Amino acid sequence: MEKKWTAIIEPKNKLLDLKLDEVWQYRDLIWLNVQRNFKTRFKQTVLGPAWFVIQPLMTTIIQTFVFGTIAGMATDGVPQFLFYMAGNITWQFFAACFTGNASTFTGNAGIFGKIYFPRLTTPISSIITTFFNSMIQFAMFLGFEVYFFAIGSNIQITWVAALMPLIFLQLALLGMGCGIIVSSLTTKYRDLSILVGFGVSLWMYISPVIYSVTTIGDTLSPALVRIMMINPVTPALELMRYGWLGAGTTPFGYWGISWIVTIVLLFFGMIIFNKVEKTFMDTV
Repeated sequence: MEKKWTAIIEPKNKLLDLKLDEVWQYRDLIWLNVQRNFKTRFKQTVLGPAWFVIQPLMTTIIQTFVFGTIAGMATDGVPQFLFYMAGNITWQFFAACFTGNASTFTGNAGIFGKIYFPRLTTPISSIITTFFNSMIQFAMFLGFEVYFFAIGSNIQITWVAALMPLIFLQLALLGMGCGIIVSSLTTKYRDLSILVGFGVSLWMYISPVIYSVTTIGDTLSPALVRIMMINPVTPALELMRYGWLGAGTTPFGYWGISWIVTIVLLFFGMIIFNKVEKTFMDTV
């Protein structure tokens, strides 16, 4: 009797053979990994999922006090608390997508060495988990926005808010691309994992998380402003604030450049990821 196999494991010879069809076939595994991520992250914790809200809330309070009250930095005429919270939620989503995938190989070496499944399902699961976390934080942001609107604060929701799914999609793909590149390189160069946290912190300060482009644009040369806008995270932050607060700018041209950079990094990252997964167990 002829045997019919559901899957055939064979060597990958083509660098561009990403086998995305297999990833789709394992979509149930992606969802199981998302559930596992939620359970393991808050297992044996006191507050549990409340940490999703506490972290951006405390960060926003500190930034409002330090940069808003003490430093007196301008926030484009909108409440300082909302200005910093919008920046924090957007930035933390990207940073979590980046750092969450930067240890894909080293963090999952145990299970990768025991069973076969498309390795790309792991970073995709991490991205989806981070998205759900950020939506909880965004719901908190909307609650505060309703409050400030009720007390008569200068807040205006514009049509750009409808682009929020595309904004978060771009940041998710950018974070995934950067993350899997770092993850692939750390299989041989472990010290890169140490630089990830430091690099993300530096990246935050060159992104308009605690300041606006319009505010520092008056103190910097046009060339430096253009360099800052080429940062693929900057347009997303600006559009997010303009959409939900009516503050800042609408750099659609630079956002288009950000999409190009994102797609290039993601494609490059998937190629490296595909190449490294063949031999990473020999080096991890």
